[in-house]
Order: sequence, then C-alpha cells, then structure tokens
Amino acid sequence: MSRRTARLSEEIREEVARIIPTLKDPRVGFVTVTRTEMTPDLRTVRVHVGVLGDANQRTRTLQGLAQAAGFIRRELGRRLSIRHTPEVSFHYDEGLDATERVARLLDEVRKGEPEGDVE
Repeated sequence: MSRRTARLSEEIREEVARIIPTLKDPRVGFVTVTRTEMTPDLRTVRVHVGVLGDANQRTRTLQGLAQAAGFIRRELGRRLSIRHTPEVSFHYDEGLDATERVARLLDEVRKGEPEGDVE
C-alpha cells in the first residue's frame, strides 16, 4: 500500500466514524470503525466495523449501513478534497471476535491460577 493510499484510507476511516453517529436509521446501533481498506485505484473502500450486540443486532446494523452507503459516500465527497469519491462497502470486522475470545480465555486461565503465581 502506498503512502497516499494509506493516508487517504485513514482520512476516510476518521470521516466515516464522524458520519455514522449522525445517521437517523434506527437499525444502526453502536458502531466502531476499526479499519479501512482502499483498492490501489482509490475507487473502492471497504470499511470494517465492530458492532455492539448479538448476531441479530450486527446483521441489522450492517443492513442499515449498506442502505446508508450512498449518503455516506456523498458526505465523504463533501468533506474530502479528492477527485473521485470511492464506493463504500461495510463489513463486520471478524478480528474483534477473535480478540474477545482470547481475552475470555485469558480470564479463565487467571481465575484458575492461585493468587500468588501471577507474574
């Protein structure tokens, strides 16, 4: 990834994180924008999000974000000074589930150890 692509990807991540709370769609719950991936031609951006809630809430939130993708793209075009505003697609960040699972396993290990053995 070139420096320009990385910089633009980070700018888009920050702006999308600012735009999402302004959405009025009741399906969109508490969303965290974790990362973005730009195509080398800067025409498409994949926005990876974390959603607070169960699988049902995650599905509803991703549907709401997909519905709002055009609005978010238009807002990005207004806020960023770039020639072509990329197409926006939203994806659930599976890495968050793995992180949560590791944290839960570490807690289980800590609970099983005697108090004096913690390093």
